[in-house]
Amino acid sequence: MVGGLGLGYTAQAVLESDNVRSLIVVDALQPVIEWHEKGLLPLGRTLADDARCTLLHGDFFALAGSETGFDPEAPGRTFDAILVDIDHSPEALLDAGNASFYRPEGFAGLPRIFVLAGCSVCGRTIAPTRLTARLGGVFAQTRAEPVTFHNPLQDRPFTQTVYLAQTQSGPA
Repeated sequence: MVGGLGLGYTAQAVLESDNVRSLIVVDALQPVIEWHEKGLLPLGRTLADDARCTLLHGDFFALAGSETGFDPEAPGRTFDAILVDIDHSPEALLDAGNASFYRPEGFAGLPRIFVLAGCSVCGRTIAPTRLTARLGGVFAQTRAEPVTFHNPLQDRPFTQTVYLAQTQSGPA
């Protein structure tokens, strides 16, 4: 499960694994999904044409807190992993209504592995130890991994933080 479609690079990275049998990608913007379906983005129709991938128009945060969950075809379906690639954080919300997602009760409904990936807002506005501590209230194992890369648009190094959490101890 991937929350956030954007240009599709997170979803593409997931689909590169031979272990992935199915993937649901939720995006709040129907036009973004249509751009993928029409091949208007750099990945072309790669995601839309992959039989394992379903592009779902919806509010990730509302679906995460709902009883039916992320799969309208199989209400209550569980996932091995959820990756969130939405420029959003507990202290820089896109919508104040999403705040409950970052509370223990919001995290508690997540699967055994949870990854908050590529979230530049998170890296800038909340100290990694603070979000890791929030995750640690629910998950057995959490960590923050800063990823530094050259940003060609700003011609300088840029760091984003990836947060990983899992319910059991051991390798993720």
